[in-house]
Amino acid sequence: MINTGELWEAIGEIDEEEVGHVLVRLFTTYEALLARDENNREALTFFKNLETALSVTQACNLNRR
Repeated sequence: MINTGELWEAIGEIDEEEVGHVLVRLFTTYEALLARDENNREALTFFKNLETALSVTQACNLNRR
């Protein structure tokens, strides 16, 4: 498995438009886990963390305006 430092480096090296593709891939991966098991803790945690990240980002964007 790649360590987190290597993952950060890999994220930094991809084009900005590819970041969206990575997010979609992660989303669909965890969505499929929930489709198989609606109580999958890993998937539920992912979506809770995603919801939090979106909320924080939206709040920061509003504060900059």
